[in-house]
Amino acid sequence: MKAIKHILVLILITTLTFSCKNKATPEVKTVEIDTEITKELDPNATYAKAEFTIDGMTCAIGCAASIQKKISKMDGVKSAKVDFDRKLAMVEYNEAKVTPATLEEAVTKVSDTYKVSDMKTVEDF
Repeated sequence: MKAIKHILVLILITTLTFSCKNKATPEVKTVEIDTEITKELDPNATYAKAEFTIDGMTCAIGCAASIQKKISKMDGVKSAKVDFDRKLAMVEYNEAKVTPATLEEAVTKVSDTYKVSDMKTVEDF
């Protein structure tokens, strides 16, 4: 009987010790990141717009954002937008520096699972 009382007292003390702590709320900090890359654009360049489908993306944050970032950093790319829901990439680029083949190569360098198809030049997005 004494052993059961000791066990119950021990359980009660342990429960009170761990459950009576002040619950700390995590501190939320907002950090601003400058994601816009300033590039020198050639005013005499001829810019083309291309749209193409990217198969193999599984998420908007990891896949689509990674591809968009990779294309945006290419020399000669004025703008790039990857829409995960439509599996569509829209890129405006300098025709003297970038070709559709180099755009496709940049996408496949991000990961071998991404496949580019339906590459076409368009007037407007």
